[in-house]
Amino acid sequence: MTLVQNAGRSPRRWGKIALVVVAVTLAIPLFSPIIFRTFLFQPFYIPARSMMPTLLEGDSLFVSKYAYGYSRYSLPLSPRLFSGRIFGSVPERGDVVVFRAPRNDAVDYIKRVIGLPGDRIQMQQGLLYINGVPVQRQRLSDVVGDEPCGAGDGKRTKRWRETLVNGVSHETLDCVDNGFYDNTRVYDVPAGHVFVLGDNRDNSTDSRVLSAIGYVPVENIVGRAGLIYFSRKPSTDGDLSIVRTERIGTLVR
Repeated sequence: MTLVQNAGRSPRRWGKIALVVVAVTLAIPLFSPIIFRTFLFQPFYIPARSMMPTLLEGDSLFVSKYAYGYSRYSLPLSPRLFSGRIFGSVPERGDVVVFRAPRNDAVDYIKRVIGLPGDRIQMQQGLLYINGVPVQRQRLSDVVGDEPCGAGDGKRTKRWRETLVNGVSHETLDCVDNGFYDNTRVYDVPAGHVFVLGDNRDNSTDSRVLSAIGYVPVENIVGRAGLIYFSRKPSTDGDLSIVRTERIGTLVR
């Protein structure tokens, strides 16, 4: 009887094995480097300080390519195979995104989405206004060192916590009181575009600079910043660079 029972279960057992084999076979091409980088996650390196304190110079992170659907900028070499986005969606306010510069789509930038289509954005004395309403912000302890403003003298830098209208909270830096872009015109975000700012407000070329970045077409967005998988403090004066182990594995907020 035992032999008959074993023989009865054998087809089901082989069926399960076949399903596992099929699943593994399908997973291999899915997680190949080309497919992984094109459709899932792409690594990016942060070469500047415009997103301090959220992102530091020397951070390496993965960007989610599928978060807002796919455009031609999702593909290697950005071929003009189609326009717009496939399975597209608009980023949420407060998302940190990588995008191609509208006036030079060979260059990648990373900034935070502040304004959505139809919004009115303005800076007044360093305070951010969205649709005429000032964004709530709380003064935090100053940042000492790390030269977020590029001064090289180790001076203190003002730090704030902003809370956007949808509840997203993040830190910003203020290098100079009433700096050049602390008082701006009203920016009316056109349809199909977003307005982006760097968290290091006085040391960022972003949507406030219409001649350089301006309003970012949703089509130009590569993806949403996700996990920091490595971080190394750049070396200065011949010193060895230092791995920031405390940043490895943290999510970009």
